[in-house]
Amino acid sequence: MSLLRTWFGPSKEEIWQQFCAQTGASMVEGGFWQGSKVEARHGEWTVTLDTYTVSTGKSAATFTRMRAPYVNPDGFTFAIYRKGVFSTIGKRLGMQDVSVGYPEFDEAFIIKGNDEQKLCRLFSNQRIRELISAQPAIWFSVKDLDGGFWGKGFPQGVDELYFQIGGVIKDVDQLKLLYELFSETLDELCRMGSAYENDPQVKL
Repeated sequence: MSLLRTWFGPSKEEIWQQFCAQTGASMVEGGFWQGSKVEARHGEWTVTLDTYTVSTGKSAATFTRMRAPYVNPDGFTFAIYRKGVFSTIGKRLGMQDVSVGYPEFDEAFIIKGNDEQKLCRLFSNQRIRELISAQPAIWFSVKDLDGGFWGKGFPQGVDELYFQIGGVIKDVDQLKLLYELFSETLDELCRMGSAYENDPQVKL
């Protein structure tokens, strides 16, 4: 066993390969400028797991993210995060915190969206609430990709289910629960009429 592995435990690649083996996902090797990523399928949707780094000059921060583009026919968007986390970003969203009718869940999370009725419908799904609560830290949202920088190369009406967290996730069980959260949320959005089952034809 190498000294680095003794100090830091298994590498990201080892854990993510385990995730692939247990879920049927694929590891895609990156090029010179991009690191490796994981691509998993759920129905017609592709769920992509990777990391990215933001440099602030003297320091750099690495984030783990999971993304899944999908066709959003009614433009429903939401964001949910634990209270006390991402508060500055949350304030910039310009949307009011919504209570969805589950006191413990409402107390633990800030929930925002552009349709209160649909928010209540989405989070009435007990499994979605359980999977969100299982994440020690979470920023889980729908990115509106119509127009602007983030929408470059995306067809009209395609948005992105999006998760991010600071650091690198090296816990295979946490990754599996996160993938299940994406799968369950996409299915629920589809049942609500807020997602289509067809492939959005987008490559991340």
